[in-house]
Amino acid sequence: MKTFLEIFQIAVSILLILSILSQQRSAGLSATFGGSGGFHVSKRGAEKVLFNLTIIFAVLFVASSVLYLFV
Repeated sequence: MKTFLEIFQIAVSILLILSILSQQRSAGLSATFGGSGGFHVSKRGAEKVLFNLTIIFAVLFVASSVLYLFV
């Protein structure tokens, strides 16, 4: 069980790092790929999905860390 948790935590941490680094601060996802920055009101499309995935990965990472303490 410990080995599974260690592997799971490493995988989630890598995914969390990649999802955070894929986002740009105060810029839309189009600016990441060379688009011009416009007036940004709300997250839409792929940017919103990436934002939600970052939250999910962070929650999974914290939950697996707490679970690892008790195993």
